[in-house]
Order: sequence, then structure tokens, then C-alpha cells
Amino acid sequence: MLLTEQAPSTSKATVGCVLVVEDEAIIQDAIALALREEGYTVFLAEDGYNALQIAKTVARLDLVVLDVMLPSINGLDFCRILRHEGNNVPVLMISARGNESDRIVGLEVGADDYLSKPFGMRELVARCRALLRRSRRDFVATNATVYKFGDVTMYPDECRVTINDAEINLSPKEFRLLDLFMSHPRRVWSREQLLEKVWGVDFVGDSKTVDVHIRWLREKIEADPSDPKHIVTVRGFGYRLG
Repeated sequence: MLLTEQAPSTSKATVGCVLVVEDEAIIQDAIALALREEGYTVFLAEDGYNALQIAKTVARLDLVVLDVMLPSINGLDFCRILRHEGNNVPVLMISARGNESDRIVGLEVGADDYLSKPFGMRELVARCRALLRRSRRDFVATNATVYKFGDVTMYPDECRVTINDAEINLSPKEFRLLDLFMSHPRRVWSREQLLEKVWGVDFVGDSKTVDVHIRWLREKIEADPSDPKHIVTVRGFGYRLG
């Protein structure tokens, strides 16, 4: 069945819609039960292909709990496709492969958190709550062309940025960098990707120019540029928002 929905417990109000993508029936059932008991509406998929169809079909999806090892489309490719299509729903990736390199790869392709198997259901539910709180608190799209992250608000159509309602001046490159970060929260961008998106594919020069512009941008939007909270460095991979 393409779309399987489990309603929350009748004793609790719906607190969000979660897509659980897991091909092991026992684990899938346990996660669904734990989330449903907490008040979530749960959609189920056993492979990456059906999960993508659900992600495109469900009008409101607040979180994805995603296994890495899946048939048809694996969890890493599912996450890549999701982010490439501009879907910024928070993703909690779960996997039996829990070494540091596996976690880094999962976060690099767009996951927001990574949980190694075996895990306790209380921890999984707690991580789901934390991701939803962070998503709702830190990034609020007030409409299609206004983004907000913490104290920074961006109006792309007006080429305008404010911090605590005070307008700041950004160069065209700084503005385009910030626009890219704020329109794709939590996605990690490599220097090469940023060069292609902001400077263009024909740019000839050192990728360190990205670091220079990031430093200038941080000086304008961070309370403490030496300890950034908005544009964060993902060591060995690039930068992301938050």
C-alpha cells in the first residue's frame, strides 16, 4: 500500500505528522506505536520510492524518521533527493551503522540528526520532539518570500535583511549567500557548491573566496563572529544555517 496512516491515540491531540521509513516490520511497528502514543499522526513506508511519493502527497509533513538501509532507494539517496527538491522537512536518520564516518555522511546529505541502532524508543521520541521544537522555533517562513532564523529576517524580493528589526547592509554576494542558507536551513553546502550557486559555474579562482565572504557575512549577522550561531562550519564539508 502506497500510503499508510496511523492516527494518534484518542487521549492526545495531534502534535505533528511523521513519516516513518523503515523496512523491518518489527522496528517500524515499534516506532509507529511510540510516536502515536505521543500524539503524532504517523505515515509508513517500507522503501525509499514509496517514501518519496508520500512526501510529495501529504499536505503537512513535520518530520521524517528514516532508516539508511532500504530497498529501491536507500536512505542516503532519499535524503539527497528530498533536499535537491527543496523539501526542508527535518530528518532523523537511523542506522545500524553508527561509526563517526557514517554519521558524518548522513548529516552531509541533509539529515538533521542521526541515531544508531539499537536505540530506546524514549530516546527516539525525545529526539523527534527536539527536532520539531528546533524547526518551529528557529526557522519560520512567514510567506513564500520572507524567511526568519533567530533574530535575522530576510525579504528576498526586497533585497533587504534585518536583525531585531534593524536593517543591515549586505553586498550582493553576501546577500545571495544568506538567501541560499536561509532558503535551505540545515543543509550543508560545500565550498564548490557555494561557488557554483553564488559565483556561477564559470568562476575561476580559489575556493577560499567563499571563506572570506562567509567571514564578512558573519561579521554582519553574528553577535560573536568568532563563535557563530547562524552560519555554522561543518568541519571537512562546508557550511550550513544553524
